[in-house]
Amino acid sequence: MEKQKRMKTIMAAGAIGLAVALGLSACGKAAKEQSKADTKAEATEKADKTENTETTETADKTEEAEKTEIQVFVAASLSKVMEEAADKYREIRPDVTVCYNADSSGKLLTQIQEGYACDVFFSAAQKQMDALEADGRLVEGTRNNVVNNQVCVISRKGSGTQVTGLKNIAKATSIALADGSVPVGKYTREAMVRSGLLKETEDVSGITTAEVSEQLGGVEISEQSNVSKVLAAVVEGSCEVGTTYYSDLYGYEDQIDVLEKLPYELSGDVIYPIAQVKNEEADDREKEAALDFIRFVTSEDMKNVFRSHYFDTNVQR
Repeated sequence: MEKQKRMKTIMAAGAIGLAVALGLSACGKAAKEQSKADTKAEATEKADKTENTETTETADKTEEAEKTEIQVFVAASLSKVMEEAADKYREIRPDVTVCYNADSSGKLLTQIQEGYACDVFFSAAQKQMDALEADGRLVEGTRNNVVNNQVCVISRKGSGTQVTGLKNIAKATSIALADGSVPVGKYTREAMVRSGLLKETEDVSGITTAEVSEQLGGVEISEQSNVSKVLAAVVEGSCEVGTTYYSDLYGYEDQIDVLEKLPYELSGDVIYPIAQVKNEEADDREKEAALDFIRFVTSEDMKNVFRSHYFDTNVQR
């Protein structure tokens, strides 16, 4: 009996021990399974974060890669209106940055011929555009006439000048005049020839400033490299009168008097052509943006902008 009791006790103890052992084994397995699950979850979370980061970085890189900029060479007299045009263009094409290079059309032509990177040329005269076209430097079918302008004889308000227009411009003590390679200088010389102030010649742009001064009776002439500098010379009072475009008076109405707006019969039409320039450094996206910008500049919407800056938009394109 006692022996049976001991056997039961031993068996019970063994059973308890086995149960405990099985329990520990089960807990150990559960812990391992939980650990594996946690590790897998962490790995998945980490992978998701990596994937999201890579996706964001890829999107950023793609967005950055899709942006482009174009080099637009514009005549100095277009500076203000084209700044407004760039703001308007940015609203519809935020992916395109328009970089301007503004100077006399003659200087811009030289820079393009010397290899400066240029996507679009907006000239103040046909002569410079004709030269590029003759050299095969324009993209075929992209040339358009955009606006017309008028040459003006101007003086500073309150100057007391006796000059009333081109006919008696020699009465001035000093004249600001662009050189013959600058469109406004060429148009002024053309008007002077047609008015009988200068001798006729085959190419009026070749008439030097010294020759103009001599044929006007020795009046002092300050030669300027572009129309903006002519305007500045008159505004600052360093020259009594000067010849600029009518559009240059935008923003200076309270500082400048227009003594005469020359009729087209004297100066000839002052047509501003625009065209896409062949740029070997440009990729496809840049070329597309350049062409799109030309479409924008020649659109009906831009006509109001040009007119507000005193340009004549009634031109044959």
